[in-house]
Amino acid sequence: MVKGGKKKKNKQEEMGADGYKLVASNRTARFKYEILETLQAGIVLVGSEVKSLRAGKCNLTDSYATPIRSELYLMNCHISPYDPANIMNHEPMRQRKLLLHRREINRLLGRITEKGLTVVPLKVYFINGRVKVDLGLARGKRLHDKRETIKRRDLDREAAREMSNRR
Repeated sequence: MVKGGKKKKNKQEEMGADGYKLVASNRTARFKYEILETLQAGIVLVGSEVKSLRAGKCNLTDSYATPIRSELYLMNCHISPYDPANIMNHEPMRQRKLLLHRREINRLLGRITEKGLTVVPLKVYFINGRVKVDLGLARGKRLHDKRETIKRRDLDREAAREMSNRR
């Protein structure tokens, strides 16, 4: 037993049976953007970033992916410094290279050049010990689209509430 009466979890319990552990999700992306398609990408990280992600210290708010020299980089993703790393720590807001197949990058670059499309990260997670990022090819929503989303969400919530009251 660990202090406080809580049982310490091992890695298998922490990750789940399928080897999946969600680190961070970008909830505002689905509100601000209409997601046209999604894809999974690897990410190049240093050791202290991986340790920090295992602790769940990541923020995807206002982050996006952009092409630099025909490669895709993740910008504005804040991964907090890992305190025990001390002087060997990483820069929290540095640009991080995304790992995709060449044909996926070329297809995304072609789609990004279309008017109003961008690539936003939707979530960061571990799968079988490797860090992955779900990217969404997105088009920005207009104000009336956002209002419609809010209205639909409220109606769904009221319907669920009514169904639970009838039971």
